[in-house]
Amino acid sequence: MNIAYFLIPKNETAYLYEDYTLRQALEKMRAHGYTRIPVISREGKYIDIVGEGDFLWFMLDQGFGGVSMQSAEELRLRDVLNSSRSRPYRSVRITASRDELLRLAMNQNFVPVTDDDGGYIGIVTRRNIMKFYFSKDGAPLPKV
Repeated sequence: MNIAYFLIPKNETAYLYEDYTLRQALEKMRAHGYTRIPVISREGKYIDIVGEGDFLWFMLDQGFGGVSMQSAEELRLRDVLNSSRSRPYRSVRITASRDELLRLAMNQNFVPVTDDDGGYIGIVTRRNIMKFYFSKDGAPLPKV
């Protein structure tokens, strides 16, 4: 099965641009209620996923008083991404195999999907994958 079946397209997802200020990024995450969100370039290329923990560790690395509202307007999201981080979140190409998608979905709540040039085209959520397999097996879908 083609993973496009599971895709939530870019225009239906929230994402951040790498040149957003820290304040813009945090405000957008808060407005959408997400704890993790894809980051893309202005050219539309997938960069990574950023999460609340990334902001926390970045602020701690800057020192407790190192990030003020003023500096949150001067620092860019790319500064958070370039700071010490555990690992980048992998994406898959739209042509990836179902097995590759499932391997990533085991460790990520959602998997960013790119075109052959690395352009961000959307996400596949673990929830959508699970819904598909529950409905395919004839089992009732869990109520959430």
